[in-house]
Amino acid sequence: MKRRDFDMVVIGGGAGGLFAATAATLLGAKTCIVEKRRLGGDCTWSGCVPSKALLKSASVVHLVGRTAEFGLGIQGDFVVSSHNVMAHVRRIMHEVSAHETAEVIEEKGTTVVFGSPHFVDEETIRVRDEAIRFKKCVISTGSHPVTPAIEGLGKIDYLTNENVFDLETLPEDMIILGGGPVGVELAQALQRLGVRIFLVEMMETILFREDREMAEILERKFKSEGIEILTGRKAVKFTQSDGIVYATLEDKNKNVQQISGERVLVAVGRAPNTEGLGLERCGVASTPEGITVGAHLETTNRNIFACGDVVGPYLFSHMAAYQAQICVRNALFSRPLWQKANYDNAGWALFTEPELAHLGSTEEEARRKHKNIRIYRTSFSECDRAITDVAKEGLVKVIVNKKGLILGAHVVGTGASETIQGFLIAKSLKIPLSKISEVVFIYPTLSEVVKTTATKALLEKLNNRWVKSLLKLVKKI
Repeated sequence: MKRRDFDMVVIGGGAGGLFAATAATLLGAKTCIVEKRRLGGDCTWSGCVPSKALLKSASVVHLVGRTAEFGLGIQGDFVVSSHNVMAHVRRIMHEVSAHETAEVIEEKGTTVVFGSPHFVDEETIRVRDEAIRFKKCVISTGSHPVTPAIEGLGKIDYLTNENVFDLETLPEDMIILGGGPVGVELAQALQRLGVRIFLVEMMETILFREDREMAEILERKFKSEGIEILTGRKAVKFTQSDGIVYATLEDKNKNVQQISGERVLVAVGRAPNTEGLGLERCGVASTPEGITVGAHLETTNRNIFACGDVVGPYLFSHMAAYQAQICVRNALFSRPLWQKANYDNAGWALFTEPELAHLGSTEEEARRKHKNIRIYRTSFSECDRAITDVAKEGLVKVIVNKKGLILGAHVVGTGASETIQGFLIAKSLKIPLSKISEVVFIYPTLSEVVKTTATKALLEKLNNRWVKSLLKLVKKI
């Protein structure tokens, strides 16, 4: 059997794995990345990239239907066809993947090996007929869609995010199980492209991990666009007849209803990719939730670290990359230089229209953990740029503690994923919300909602009787 030795072996070629391999190589480590199928991972092939391409196409269709709002009219016959939209999405995927090919990675000095890896012992993996030994290893194998145990589901040709973008044409109607990020993004995109959508969620609200006030804004928006949202219900049975799928739903009181659609998309959650790795042979502990790691992302094998979806707790590409840089640092440097993973400033965004961005605690979480919180809200209708862009539908909500430090920030509106960055910087650097008001923002921009919100905190601070007394004293001087 052929054998090769490396300083660092990275298992998994997704966002976390590619970052880890590139960083390790740049730091001078002889590095190998092992990927089961193709580089790029879920983000490139079945997540971020294709979903955002589809959302953009859907956004264009929706914008065309709003021409009257901008003082415009369309003369003559005008028909938008979505016949080629999935082919367009696949072209975008391949364009992005061109930056992540084995040739590109190897040109940067990292060895790329394709195949299914499994551990032989605590310092060796095997890929086909080759033994690969390592001094340090990073596991970043990602996750896969969960398939719930529902009667009849296995007998129908259901979709997940891993194969929905393989569709050549869009169905007339679709049942989507799961009101989380994947479910809601695809629900809005497909509805706008002409697919009738039934969105089924077991919880009493969609996006139950988001601030409730913000999730409700999106839910109302989706309903106004024609998405049929069925919350507080779970699918208990599927049958199929003459190309139509019938789903039996049940609420908490055991009341039953039936809906039907041409296709079913399952988006109820994800599970870590640990099967087949042989973790028991290398001394790495795991649970159904993923690989067990310490605060420094070290596993129970002191030479093996893990990051990304296979670890959690946040299943986002940017979090995988963040964890990957910690893994590489801790693997290659001595223990006194190790870094802990810190999720205090974790943030993310949903790329619906309007977008929803999330940072830190929700209002509900903040009220449970803290006393004397303050909440500041700014409507997008208070922003001149939002008015000029006919994008007044939106809200900024910031939660601070008694010192004025940000506990959580949530934005629903156009460009929310960009606007949230101002609050993210302030929270990460422990800058009081009111302090942001001192910054001169470019006018007119949507990001002015950040300053407007901060100014509200400042004005409230200045309205304090002690502050007023001090200001009077200063004026006298």
